[in-house]
Amino acid sequence: MIETRAPGKLFIAGEYAVVEPGQPAVLIAVDRCITVRLTESEGAGRIHSSEYGQAPVVWRREDDGEQIIVDERPFDYVLSAISTVEELRSGRGASPRYFDLEISSELNDSDGRKFGLGSSAAVTVATIAALDEFYRLGLTLTERFKLAVLATIAISTKASGGDLAASTFGGWIRYSSPDRAALHAHREAHGVVSAMSCSEWAGCSARRVRPPSSLDLLVGWTGSPASTEHLVTRVHTPREPESESSAESTSAPQKARPLVSFAAESHTLVDDLVAAFDADDAEASLTTLRSVRALLRRLSDSTGSLIETEALHDLCEIAETYGAAAKPSGAGGGDCGIALAQTQTEAQTILSGWEAAGIRPLDLGAHREEGEIDEF
Repeated sequence: MIETRAPGKLFIAGEYAVVEPGQPAVLIAVDRCITVRLTESEGAGRIHSSEYGQAPVVWRREDDGEQIIVDERPFDYVLSAISTVEELRSGRGASPRYFDLEISSELNDSDGRKFGLGSSAAVTVATIAALDEFYRLGLTLTERFKLAVLATIAISTKASGGDLAASTFGGWIRYSSPDRAALHAHREAHGVVSAMSCSEWAGCSARRVRPPSSLDLLVGWTGSPASTEHLVTRVHTPREPESESSAESTSAPQKARPLVSFAAESHTLVDDLVAAFDADDAEASLTTLRSVRALLRRLSDSTGSLIETEALHDLCEIAETYGAAAKPSGAGGGDCGIALAQTQTEAQTILSGWEAAGIRPLDLGAHREEGEIDEF
């Protein structure tokens, strides 16, 4: 049996802007994981996961052994990961084999509700790692990451890939995204093997950062799930003019200006945060994180999207009351918020305040770094 694990993630800064090619974000891989266990099988493959209910998803191959056929196909990230690796396997001349996957997750609560820690990315990364070992492809971490991106954008080109980078490389990272629409088009036209090394990866990067040693990361869960894709789509879709006269005087470029300004400010703040981290400057880190929250609130106002819900607002205000810096993590609209606190006393007071407000503290730390990050 082959067993692989991939961690979940949290966004620290750069949400929404990172979906634009070349825009940066800071993320952390957390020390809760999705586990994939692979065993070889014959005649058919099965995927066991609570996401599919009690019965497994069964898959088979066409007579030529290449095309995957799924009974009652759920179009999801595991199957996209399998299809993507199988295409690479075929391109490298390795023989097809059947296998079963058993998937378990630490990224949900006891009732199966997701914490918003990037379970789709984690299961994609863990599945690709298991198949890499199964087929003895000898992929580097960066190659696994690229396959994960290609598998994910086959489902949604809006996904930035930041969560995939965190799940692949571990630790704290600064990440910037490639042009996923161009990557997807290249794969469709030329296949996975070509897409792994094409020029459309330009602008994609990942490097390690380490926060100041005096700061502790606190994570609170609001208990309200949020759809990242829905929120990102809404933010990046300009609102309709309120009247006919305003419609006549408002051009598409004018509508886009708030997002252009937001992306530029976000880029600056991410760079400032990384610089503060690199310099082990706790005060500058806290100040910058507060500015990131303020920027997200302005984005929410300008787009009419609820990023900082009432529960997330309470989470942030409680943390700020006791000297920490806090903000929603990821797309907002629910799920998790984060805070950076300077002392254990400060941290414990904040956690107690969260619990009193109905916010569940999550005992999360940074997942270990997974090795060197190669050039893209």
